[in-house]
Amino acid sequence: MKLGILTSILDGWNFEEMIDEISAIGYESAEVAVWPAGKGERRYAGVSHIDTAGLDDRKADEILAYAKSHGIEISSLAFYPNTLDPDEEKRKANIAHLYTVIDASARLGVNLVTTFIGRDQHKNVEENLKIVAQVWPPILEYAASKGVRIAIENCPMIFTGDQWPGGQNLFSSPVLYRKIFDILPYSNLGINFDPSHYVWQQMDYIKTLYDFADRIFHVHFKDIKLHKERLAECGVMAYPLDYMTPKLPGLGDVDWGAFVSALTDIGYKGYTAVEIEDKAYEDSRERVVASMKHCYHYLRNFVN
Repeated sequence: MKLGILTSILDGWNFEEMIDEISAIGYESAEVAVWPAGKGERRYAGVSHIDTAGLDDRKADEILAYAKSHGIEISSLAFYPNTLDPDEEKRKANIAHLYTVIDASARLGVNLVTTFIGRDQHKNVEENLKIVAQVWPPILEYAASKGVRIAIENCPMIFTGDQWPGGQNLFSSPVLYRKIFDILPYSNLGINFDPSHYVWQQMDYIKTLYDFADRIFHVHFKDIKLHKERLAECGVMAYPLDYMTPKLPGLGDVDWGAFVSALTDIGYKGYTAVEIEDKAYEDSRERVVASMKHCYHYLRNFVN
């Protein structure tokens, strides 16, 4: 396994500055954020370290050469939109940009895109599965024609009132993974697995690794602190951020020794990416860098 980082935390750094920063710390790879240019609709979105729409062969060669000269491999191109957005114009724009990300991933020889399946938060599961069956086959077929795999992160995207009631990513539990894989029987569709979302949903993140070993294309290292005293007051029907807090790996409730042990059991030799979402480390560039250093040194206890 290679220890890398999702670059969306480095908002304000350009590609070269981002590579300089993460390589100086010791990271081996980067899951490169490639949102369209402009302000994102939520935290950690809207960050773009590669312009996928404007990428040509010359620029791709420059990007790869710069990363290689610093000992960094690109694990994936990361774009996490809602491709099933109930607003048709937003949905079309998100899908259109996703195609540019697929093209760029192929052009760079990365051949992996990490993203969400999406969800219409106002429709039930069964209705959303029908939309998935309409929207996603052309995307996956196009990606396959380019030799690109798609790894869906298992984040429900249901944290605050604006994402209520259903959340904005249907791909959030083993039951739903199976339903979606049945609807979309494509070998280039897999999982970008993040154990932290299992903590607050109170599911078994170790069992999932064994059950879906052949579908794990990419892995996120992010932690969650579950506040049991708050949960006892508000219950599981509350907004999740009312009873949990995203934290740096090692500062939450994920058992990282058990998690990485299971990854080695299933023979996972792919990329891992630290996903930093911890408000305690976001008040300055120096604190952001400190958070990346913390994660690197802590996770080197398990990934080496």
